[in-house]
Amino acid sequence: MGVIPHESPIVHVCSQSLPDHEGLSNPGRYRAAVPSGASTGIHEAVELRDGDKTQYVGKGVTKAVANVNTIIAPELIKSGLKVTQQKEIDDFLIKLDGTPNKGKLGANAILGVSIAVAEAGAAEKGIPLYQHFAELAGVKPPYVLPTPAFNVINGGSHAGNKLAFQEFMLLPTGATSFTEAMKIGTETYHTLKKVISAKYGIDAVNVGDEGGFAPNVSGAEESLELLTEAIKKAGYEGKIKIALDVASSEFYKDGKYDLDFKNPNSDPTKWISGKELADLYLSYVEKYPIVSIEDPFDQDDWEAWTHFTANSGIQIVGDDLTVTNPLRIKTAIEKKACNGLLLKVNQIGTISESIQAAQLSQSDGWGVMVSHRSGETENTIIADLVVALGTGQIKTGAPARSERVAKYNTLLRIEEELAGNSSYAGLKGLSAGLEAPALLKK
Repeated sequence: MGVIPHESPIVHVCSQSLPDHEGLSNPGRYRAAVPSGASTGIHEAVELRDGDKTQYVGKGVTKAVANVNTIIAPELIKSGLKVTQQKEIDDFLIKLDGTPNKGKLGANAILGVSIAVAEAGAAEKGIPLYQHFAELAGVKPPYVLPTPAFNVINGGSHAGNKLAFQEFMLLPTGATSFTEAMKIGTETYHTLKKVISAKYGIDAVNVGDEGGFAPNVSGAEESLELLTEAIKKAGYEGKIKIALDVASSEFYKDGKYDLDFKNPNSDPTKWISGKELADLYLSYVEKYPIVSIEDPFDQDDWEAWTHFTANSGIQIVGDDLTVTNPLRIKTAIEKKACNGLLLKVNQIGTISESIQAAQLSQSDGWGVMVSHRSGETENTIIADLVVALGTGQIKTGAPARSERVAKYNTLLRIEEELAGNSSYAGLKGLSAGLEAPALLKK
């Protein structure tokens, strides 16, 4: 095994051809690249960084690299485990680290190995990666192609505008295939570009980390109006729904929510309570075709989550709240705090735990949205994972920037390969676990 350090927050892991007794009989090189998040939850597994400000502004990952080369690789080779034994290898890595948050070796180091093992395992079995994942999860065909959630307007920590909410997304729920969903989403994205350029100038259509635009809007409602106009002009009214990622932990202060948090002179008297923020969301849901809201409240504001989930009638997705961690998910299930999981493999650190998190959520009827990170790589395993698990939802950016488009291209290829043996999720992927019919009527 070898690791290549990278100036961006990535660990590359290569699992090269190993002798038969070391678990790989098919020669080849199997790589992984681990993403990083710009806005991260405090409960996520530890992403190990060097912290040396003189090298890569402190973002270096040479410690994680060294942990793979000097600790993980030798021990894993000695273990005699085969690359097809994903769960056993992931458990071995977790035990080798020995901490509850993977803080010793680093979740970025562990995940790089876990992904490379999965790639090698699929090659060893001579099957596509999505099929290998499905077999690991015990999921049988036919496969489900996900509804894509295109992040097209950015705010929060992802943009330099005044907008507090982090992401505004387009979901082509009215498409009949993933291929058509890409067409609808792409055409609407480019229509939105024209709408924004006409209103705010050409500088407003520069794209952020995830390919979305960051116009200097005054707030959420102005962003929703832009989306509504673009959908109508593109000719897709009724075929596209809207989702939000509020990332509200970013602006939670002293038990209140500061929608002007980017202003250093924000007025504390204008900060609002969780109940007031919930009422604001509900006013948006009544006016616009919003079907999903992610992280509407702070990661530890359980009371607000439970209240809103009980009254919203839409999909409420936990990201910072649940951090793809089975223990946090169990608590959220007990408190009825949300009805959807944002599945990010680097929040937990292994493929096996990611599958477990998805299945635990699905067991309570939740929806599951497989997700990228803002500091993304060209690796496309989440496209295979979302098809394998049949969750019906993927969030991997706008139809722009190659590291985002790579995932969409992989899904297009999978749909083509599965011709006649797959379906498109549409709105059904988002309605899992919802007793209220409001979502399906929107």
